[in-house]
Amino acid sequence: MDVYEQMKEAVLDGDEEEAARLARQALAEGLDLQKVMDLGFLAGIQEAGQLYEDEEYFLPDLVCSADAMKTALDLLDEALKSGTGHTAVKPAKVALATVQGDVHDIGKTIVGAMMTASGFEVYDLGTDIENQKVIEQVEEIKPDILGLSALLTSTMEEQGAIIRLLEERGLRGDVKVIIGGAPVSQDWADQIGADGYSDNAVAAVKLAERLLNERR
Repeated sequence: MDVYEQMKEAVLDGDEEEAARLARQALAEGLDLQKVMDLGFLAGIQEAGQLYEDEEYFLPDLVCSADAMKTALDLLDEALKSGTGHTAVKPAKVALATVQGDVHDIGKTIVGAMMTASGFEVYDLGTDIENQKVIEQVEEIKPDILGLSALLTSTMEEQGAIIRLLEERGLRGDVKVIIGGAPVSQDWADQIGADGYSDNAVAAVKLAERLLNERR
């Protein structure tokens, strides 16, 4: 088993200790970090996501895989951003928030973990975030993707309100907006002008990747 396959297996096994050891090995040996990510750790989290969709992995398995991936990424992060590896990587930015009036965060937290594990630079804005505050954070962070979660039917409208505010501030063309939450649907996303909807963390990552590819 080559080192990239070992990295992939460490993520699939949810083995944080092994993932950390392999990440340190990659840095010590000066491996090409783009290959370390693409052939190793990212390959692992992508397969874990597919196994989850195929119902061969359950949510705890997926979370463990994401934690192992995040452990490796934390160690590799500085080198990836600085270009210490052979290839400098500038990750896409994702900002996540649960809309105002809603304090639920489990789904958002899992999406954040999966996004981080998949190589995105994630900014978790928190829960019950006022609409204007979300706009201010978009202006400051300049994310490529804005994810808005609403777990209550009474707070769904805030997702649409934020999109309207983005339009009023001239920011809508700069950021892709994805939405999620138990009462949310693709029909609702279409109705409020969101760029997409996902009902689970794996789908959210794939949606974000697709939207970014469309922009390139």
